[in-house]
Amino acid sequence: MKTRLFLILLIGILVIGSLRAYKPNAVEIKDGDIIFQTSKSEQSKPIQIATKSIYSHCGIIYKKGNDLFVYEAVGPVKLTPLKQWIARGKNNSYVIKRLKNGEKLITPDVLSKMKKVGDQLKGKPYDTTFEWSDNKIYCSELVWKIYQRGAGIEIGKLQRLKEFDLSNAIVKAIMKKRYRGKIPTDEIVISPGSLFDSELLVTILNK
Repeated sequence: MKTRLFLILLIGILVIGSLRAYKPNAVEIKDGDIIFQTSKSEQSKPIQIATKSIYSHCGIIYKKGNDLFVYEAVGPVKLTPLKQWIARGKNNSYVIKRLKNGEKLITPDVLSKMKKVGDQLKGKPYDTTFEWSDNKIYCSELVWKIYQRGAGIEIGKLQRLKEFDLSNAIVKAIMKKRYRGKIPTDEIVISPGSLFDSELLVTILNK
């Protein structure tokens, strides 16, 4: 009787231990996923205020072997190791999103084309005045153009600069500094917040 009771207790301990040790499989991050964060840069707060979004920086995740990188426009356009990219964000927090039905839409051929589009923009300087040309590139512009030109998919809503909230003193200060009074209010712009809010995307990881 004692032996049987001991065995029951032992089995219970082993089961409880295995449950405590069990961890769900980590979400698989894939090529082409889009990652967002709140940057700690000088322009982060003005971007958040003007676009009414907490997200002020984004990039596309690419895999190289077993390593993960973020292709980003940060001056210049380049690949940054994922861990390093995350560490630059506020509280190391980030959100990763993916196209709905991304497995069907982002085929190996499409992904290859997207990377070729990105390669054409590699090394471009950061665009502090958010122009729509390819001479200089900002973060959400890079993501939008890679998806549009490489996959034929337009993520987020293109807007005119004048559609954002430019009335706040913080926004006015940085706009005055960068545009010197000549603000191109009709310039086409795509914001990190617009990408983030796109109905084409689904959240796969929020940390």
